[in-house]
Amino acid sequence: MYGARDIAESFRTVRKNTIQIADEISADKYGFRAAEGVKSVGELLAHIAVSSDWQIHVHQQRISSIDFSFFAGRAPQVAAEEAALQTKEQILDALKTRGEAFASMAAGLTPEILAEVVAFAPPMQPSQKTRFEMLLGVKEHEMHHRGQLMLIERMLGIVPHLTRRRQAVVAAR
Repeated sequence: MYGARDIAESFRTVRKNTIQIADEISADKYGFRAAEGVKSVGELLAHIAVSSDWQIHVHQQRISSIDFSFFAGRAPQVAAEEAALQTKEQILDALKTRGEAFASMAAGLTPEILAEVVAFAPPMQPSQKTRFEMLLGVKEHEMHHRGQLMLIERMLGIVPHLTRRRQAVVAAR
C-alpha cells in the first residue's frame, strides 16, 4: 500500500531534482524572467521553497477546514519569507531544509491521519480532500513549477539534467 513513507520518498526525489536545477542555474541568472510579469528564477525557487509550509501547519495541527481567511492570514508572512530568500545560497538552503521538514512530517503520518478529510470553503474545488490527496498536491505543485524551470534552463542555454540523463541512456544503447 502506498503510504506516508512513500509520499515522503517520492517528494524527496522531486525536491532533489529541483535542487539540482537550482544549483545548475548560475547565481547571476536568478534575476532572469522568462516573460514580463512572471516570477524571476530566484522568486520561483523561493516560492517553491516556502510553498509547502502551510501544509505542514495544517497536518501537524490537524486542521479540518480551510477557508480563504486561512490563506489571507498567511499571505503577508509567506510573501515576507519568500522575499527574505535573496541569494542563491539562501534559496538552496531553504529548498533543502524546508523540503526535508515537509518530507519528515509526511513520513510520520499514520494511515488514519492520511484518510482524514479536510473541507474547503466555496468556491474552492473540490470541496474536500483527504490529507493523502493534499500531500500529493505538494509534489504536483512543485513538478508544475519545475517544468517551468526546465524551460527556463533551455532559454538560458542549459540542457536540463533529466534530459541529459535520458540522452546518455539512449546513447549507451
